[in-house]
Amino acid sequence: MEVYRKRLDAFGFNALVVDGHDVEELTKAFHEASVTKGKPTAIIAKTFKGRNFPKVEDEENWHGKPLGDKADATIEHLKSLIKNAGPLQLHPQKPLVEDAPATNISNIQLSSPPNYKLGQKVATRESYGVALTKIAENNKHVIALDGDTKNSTYSEKIKKVSTDRYVECFIAEQNLVGVAIGAACRGRTVPFVSTFAAFFTRAFDQIRMGAISQTNVNFAGSHCGVSIGEDGPSQMGLEDIAMFRTIPGATVFYPSDAVSCERAIELSANTKGVCFIRTSRPATAVIYPNETVFQIGKAHVVKKSSKDTVLLVGAGVTLHEALSAAETLEKSGVHARVLDLFTVKPIDQAALVQNAKECGGRVVTVEDHYPEGGIGEAVLTALAEEAVKVKVLAVREVPRSGPPTVLIEKFGIGANSIIGAVKEITA
Repeated sequence: MEVYRKRLDAFGFNALVVDGHDVEELTKAFHEASVTKGKPTAIIAKTFKGRNFPKVEDEENWHGKPLGDKADATIEHLKSLIKNAGPLQLHPQKPLVEDAPATNISNIQLSSPPNYKLGQKVATRESYGVALTKIAENNKHVIALDGDTKNSTYSEKIKKVSTDRYVECFIAEQNLVGVAIGAACRGRTVPFVSTFAAFFTRAFDQIRMGAISQTNVNFAGSHCGVSIGEDGPSQMGLEDIAMFRTIPGATVFYPSDAVSCERAIELSANTKGVCFIRTSRPATAVIYPNETVFQIGKAHVVKKSSKDTVLLVGAGVTLHEALSAAETLEKSGVHARVLDLFTVKPIDQAALVQNAKECGGRVVTVEDHYPEGGIGEAVLTALAEEAVKVKVLAVREVPRSGPPTVLIEKFGIGANSIIGAVKEITA
């Protein structure tokens, strides 16, 4: 224990070593922590597994095992250690001062609706910051946490509402997620955690355990895919959709423009469980009117005609590539329908099935993500029982640095690649 004490002491802690089984020692340590000024206190509690269990305490091979035939003897031994045994029943007393009044974190709304012009180019990472500010204006329990990327994720915009509601956790993503899960306990806050989407992979265990503990935390991952450009593959989130899709009960938003992004933030603030909002670095055109209604699990058809022979499914930057491809194809007499998923989980199976059938059972998915666990596989699962043909366009190798438009085409998810896929599937 002295080794641990010296380590913490070297980092400037008031480090205290105590017997973790001794309530009096722990109480004294907490008191010392409360009166120590100028430095944080770290309490190092030495404990033993199976404390006071005969022939079990501090022994090997007892972790996670039932006591079996040792149970009765162990219970009797524990009873013999009780001091002042008698009919007295102990009940916790109510606190003398109620310093944690009830909070209201329901029905959180944007303080004002989206206000964009059709065709205006805005990055969804920026509209995330705008929406975060709007819901923070309407509910004092909305907070933002970031991992030293606040001017890139735009989480710093919440400081305009209140600097006290921004928590900087620096480049320590596991701690970032842990702090957010703690802040969400007992419904005290509505936390929005942001960093580059790729960096959430560092905290997968914390996210997974948070879901098991039924946490309500919102994660916003920016800088996803090869479309971030020159920052290179170490910064490109290409596994994040797959990661968050595996989280039980999670909702995965993938907004494609500023209007849908603002509504995604509003919806996630009111959704139980883990929510992930995937935002993009490039500025993309606003395609939805400000009054458009969005719902979890409901896709939007953004281009349609009665002559459509293929369904293009995308989200984020690839939705815009799909729209561009559809316009080019139309000039050559090939009509393509374009569907925006909005949420990858839950996915709109009904819309996928209906539109795929109306387009002759031909579907092309395109995503700025690796193929494993991404949009393509989500769509394939949704259409598994249908007589359809699906081509999946995704990033299929470790990418490199370069201009975003060049990388999108190089790695097979741009408009030209979509056109090629449509020609193959409709041949």
